[in-house]
Amino acid sequence: MATNQNSLRIRSLYRIALSIITSIFAFGALVLPIALRPDTLPLKVGQVSPATIVAPRDLSYTSEILTEKNRDQARNSVQPIYLPADPSIARTQIDNLHLALNFIKSVRTDPNATVEQKMSDLKKLSNLPLTDDEINKIIGLTNTQWQILSQESIRVLELILRNNIRDYQVTEYQKNIPSYTSYTLTNEEIALVQTLVSPFVFPNSIYSKEETQKAQQIASDSVVPIIKKYSANQTIVTRGQLISEEQFEVLSKFGLAQTKTKTQDLISAFSIVLLVSVFLVLYFNQRNLKLLKDLRSLTVIVIGFILFLYGARFLVPNRTIVPYFFPLPAYALILATLFSLEISVIFSIPLGILAAFGLTNSAELTIFYLFTSVFASILLGNGRRFTNFIYSSLAIGVSGSLCILSYHLSDPSSDSIGIITLIIVSFLNGIASASIALLAQYLLSQLMGLPTPLHLMDLARPDHPLQKYLLQNAPGTYQHSLQVSNLAEIAAEAIGANPLLTRVGTIYHDVGKAMNSSFYIENQIPGHLNPHDDMNEIEAARQIIDHVTLGAKLAEKYHLPPRIKDFIFEHHGTQITRYPYNRALEKNNNDATKVDESQFKYPGPKPQSKETAILMLADGCEARARAELPSNSEEMRKLVEKVFNRCLQEGQLDNSPLTLKDLDLIKESFINTLNNSHHPRMIYPDVENTYGKND
Repeated sequence: MATNQNSLRIRSLYRIALSIITSIFAFGALVLPIALRPDTLPLKVGQVSPATIVAPRDLSYTSEILTEKNRDQARNSVQPIYLPADPSIARTQIDNLHLALNFIKSVRTDPNATVEQKMSDLKKLSNLPLTDDEINKIIGLTNTQWQILSQESIRVLELILRNNIRDYQVTEYQKNIPSYTSYTLTNEEIALVQTLVSPFVFPNSIYSKEETQKAQQIASDSVVPIIKKYSANQTIVTRGQLISEEQFEVLSKFGLAQTKTKTQDLISAFSIVLLVSVFLVLYFNQRNLKLLKDLRSLTVIVIGFILFLYGARFLVPNRTIVPYFFPLPAYALILATLFSLEISVIFSIPLGILAAFGLTNSAELTIFYLFTSVFASILLGNGRRFTNFIYSSLAIGVSGSLCILSYHLSDPSSDSIGIITLIIVSFLNGIASASIALLAQYLLSQLMGLPTPLHLMDLARPDHPLQKYLLQNAPGTYQHSLQVSNLAEIAAEAIGANPLLTRVGTIYHDVGKAMNSSFYIENQIPGHLNPHDDMNEIEAARQIIDHVTLGAKLAEKYHLPPRIKDFIFEHHGTQITRYPYNRALEKNNNDATKVDESQFKYPGPKPQSKETAILMLADGCEARARAELPSNSEEMRKLVEKVFNRCLQEGQLDNSPLTLKDLDLIKESFINTLNNSHHPRMIYPDVENTYGKND
């Protein structure tokens, strides 16, 4: 008991470790730079490109960079807008000039002030800066001359301020003051007028920021967006070239430049791996599948998952054709042939998601991988025939083509040549996937002993060397095995077990009897001595039980898969060899305490699967039906129920996943099959007598 608990604990730890290792490898596939052509690179504007980067597909997009440059040019082409001349500004400036001239006049005519005091007072004019030379000239003017200069200054300023003067034109107007003065003035007087008027020449046409911005906005809005087009494999940037803003924009549009930080990438990858892992754990916790107990099968599934995932992450990124040619559906086909459709679909979902995760067209590729894998698995069925693989290949091509059409026909950048190319590649994907699945299942069946349908079909052929050996050395056992295989196969189909595996396993379950055929009653000639009669009961039991060990040796010699060997080991479970055991009881006056029951027991183990459990029941029912020859269906029913009840009472089915519903279906299947094969036949009249009567 302790050994079994330790074994269960070890198996449980192995499954947990396998799950953790798979998650770590999946996380690594998403974050490690393993792609032959990285889907994204850590690039930025002004950086030297580490490689020549080409467009992975056709793309048409609106260039924000180029469009914004054109908008800037349009805005810059708009001239500043100034408001019309403001008369109030002219009046204010003229008034200011009047005040300045009046102040100068009052200083000039002050009889009590000295020349020095007058110069000091005139220097205090804040809005009319005067030099000492200019002040001396003004003070030295006669009253008449001053009066003429004052009036001329007022007149010139009025003339100038009648113009629209903008801020950038003030200096120009100040320089042009002499052209507005009277020709009767001397050059010295003109210079003084210019000195007096210049500070009061002020912009009267003010710049309107609001109006200018409106005009710039109108000009910007009139710019047509720049559409850039790239064809597949067109060079975006060459190795060693400095990346410009325009090139970086193209790389970003294709998703070739990393815009996220490394931390964001790690969190994204961790989140999707965690989601996928939780999905698988929750699913298999709800589904008590025998696969979970088969560590070898789990290991094969995990290794295949990792190999296909890393292959996809290595080849698919930054490619146009390769993503649709990569034979990811082959993984689904391999699982469908080795295990079941359910296992194939459940593991294809996370593989398809992770293989396309983070790529520029991840949504399309995810749908492509999921549908091609699922449709191929459904049409492959049990994969018993080569034609099944042809159908699955076509399923990949057709479903992949429909995915391509659904995504690319609505894309204005796609062209008909590109779509046709991808459709052809999709069908090539189907051929490649089916071919890989065929090769893989053959290699796995030979190297790891996994029972693939094609391998089972080969084992079921009557000309298989081991079947011929059984037929030649133990014809009675061979016929018995065929009868039991028919019985078990129909029952397996009734409960949804593997009918092909059941049939093949049943054919070989008693193959060990071929090495000592005369010891078993089905191979003995009626009327001859039974070797059991002259043999010690324990020795007889050992000889009978030995057919299991001998069968295992033959299975090893002829390279039968381990699942077929299970039928040899488990078809008797831990039952007792009844005939020698009953003889031993008779010799000991039916005192069970004087008989060592363990010496009459098969070593087991008890049936661990539905298929081997069906074999145990079918073997017992067929043997009893052949021995007792029930005369009607009621007797047949009682016979079958007796075999079932005995197996249940002895606990032989405790380790099998059969349910009570399964047992009812198996029972009814056995009764129908046995009734049809053991029905009474008509006794035909002798031909010679019939002719005599006619004569």
